[in-house]
Amino acid sequence: MATQTLLDEYIEVYLTSFKYVSELVSVPTVKFHLSFEQFLIMRDLHAGHRLAISDVAKHRGVTRAAISRQIKTMLDHHYIVQTRDEGDRRRLYLSLTPEGTEITRQINEAIHKRFYGWVDIIGEHDVKELLRIMRRVSVEVIQTDQREPKAK
Repeated sequence: MATQTLLDEYIEVYLTSFKYVSELVSVPTVKFHLSFEQFLIMRDLHAGHRLAISDVAKHRGVTRAAISRQIKTMLDHHYIVQTRDEGDRRRLYLSLTPEGTEITRQINEAIHKRFYGWVDIIGEHDVKELLRIMRRVSVEVIQTDQREPKAK
């Protein structure tokens, strides 16, 4: 067998595994017509965070328009509501509805079960090592790449 280059090995791992990682985590959200990102907003609300669309956009590093599209879906499904701030009537805060609270609980439980099932399979030590490497890639590669001007 010919020696593979690191790039070939990366491509093989990507094609067989990593392109599916986000899907593995988000499977429990699909039956509720939510993305994993939308669930994370609901999870923050469930944890008691007081959030407006601008807060979510700033925290996620995306535009208000992008978050507004995600919020619209949750509003349409009656998972959240918006209420005006009494001190600043222009500001709308997000809150979970009773249905949104229950769905958040169900999804959180399913994701927890899936994740710790993986921990049982590969072991806590390897999961911690994977997370350490992923954080390093995020800081040293992805964030650096995002800061560099792109060639035209």
